Amino acid sequence: MRSLLTLLALTTLLSAQTLVGDGQADETAALQKLVDNQGSVRLPKGRYKLTKTVTIDLTKTGYAAISGDGTAQIIMAGSGPALHFIGTHGKSADPWNFKPQVWQNERAPSVDGIEIVGAHAEADGIEATGVMQLTVEHVLIRECRHAIHLTKSNRNIIINACNLYHNTGIGVFYDDVNLHQSNIIGSHISYNGGGGIVSRGGNVRNVQIGTCDIEANHDAKGKPAANVELDSTGGSIGEVTITGCTIQHTNKAPGSANIRILGAGKDDAIVRRGGRPTTREGNVTITGNVFSDVQVNVEIKHARGVTVSANTFWEGFSHDLVVEDSSNIMISGNNFDRNPRYIVNGNNLAEKNGVVLSRVTDSSFSDNIVLGGHGHEAAVDVADCSRLRLTNNSILDSDGAALRLTRLTRSLVSGNLLRDDRPADQRSKSPLLVVRECDDSRIEADAPSAK
Repeated sequence: MRSLLTLLALTTLLSAQTLVGDGQADETAALQKLVDNQGSVRLPKGRYKLTKTVTIDLTKTGYAAISGDGTAQIIMAGSGPALHFIGTHGKSADPWNFKPQVWQNERAPSVDGIEIVGAHAEADGIEATGVMQLTVEHVLIRECRHAIHLTKSNRNIIINACNLYHNTGIGVFYDDVNLHQSNIIGSHISYNGGGGIVSRGGNVRNVQIGTCDIEANHDAKGKPAANVELDSTGGSIGEVTITGCTIQHTNKAPGSANIRILGAGKDDAIVRRGGRPTTREGNVTITGNVFSDVQVNVEIKHARGVTVSANTFWEGFSHDLVVEDSSNIMISGNNFDRNPRYIVNGNNLAEKNGVVLSRVTDSSFSDNIVLGGHGHEAAVDVADCSRLRLTNNSILDSDGAALRLTRLTRSLVSGNLLRDDRPADQRSKSPLLVVRECDDSRIEADAPSAK
């Protein structure tokens, strides 16, 4: 124990002797030298200005860590990442796929207990390339472009207890990366203009997002963004769980979504077998979250195997849920609400809410409560769907129809409670159940007119 404390004290002393920490001096060369010589650097209290990236080449440094006790701030005044971890692992996490040098020199680098602040329009926080078992925890990254940037190939990433706040780009960016096994837990990811947690292209699997606060990751003047975006275009993204998070804000950004899944991916073998121009990526579970205050709370397109259960929705200013061109979608036990307490937000309950299922097959929408859909022709609007089960839902007090079915085939609709019990002058003039051009389906509903 004494030798460990002595080593920590010596490391801190060496760092203090070579770094100024006044926020003015260029510390790039000094910090790079410390990393190259020691691998492990513990930053004392201070403000450390960088003008270029500090590269942690794990083949040269061996085991590496950049750490502090929360009082060290890195100011990135140049373009690119403040810290770039580079390793050589380009295969899976299968134990038989490892080169000896990964275990002998490169495994499990970490960043812990520091702050990174951007002072350049193209400054990023941390980038990882070819790294096995990177852990980032107790880290604040703000005013950068991308906070954590994952590129080319990585494995077994853990992001824990971090604050990724007010960056112009993306909070956690899976950038056309081959990455299986990553956990994002217990973190605040907010006010990142390009999206909160975003995966685009690549080959991404086994992503666990849990107990996070993910808010306002949109730019009202920028491109449409999402708090969580899984975009398989040109690649493949799947095997994702999103559990126990608060995900919300902001409806003022055009095209804003809390979760957006774009499953049209690229895998030539599957495309040939499926007879479709793209794959339908998915295998995503979304459970026990709180969603509010965006244009669309959850949007699912060209996906397969998505479960949305036991979530609370409100303030979907365009819709609460939109599912299109997808299959094997399970939507159950959700609360799609219009809670009057949110009139204090100054929106005068202008959100429309509502659910759209379009060109969906082999799926289920069951045991949900849908209350207070406004401004749509139907609160739950189902069109061009097949082998769909719509059962035991309560669809209440909405404008237009409660449930509209258009060109529904080979499906079951039963046990749904459809009512409008608002004052007589506020009730919809539409029938509660509208059925058009449906074939080979059993359609039953408890749809009385309110008295």
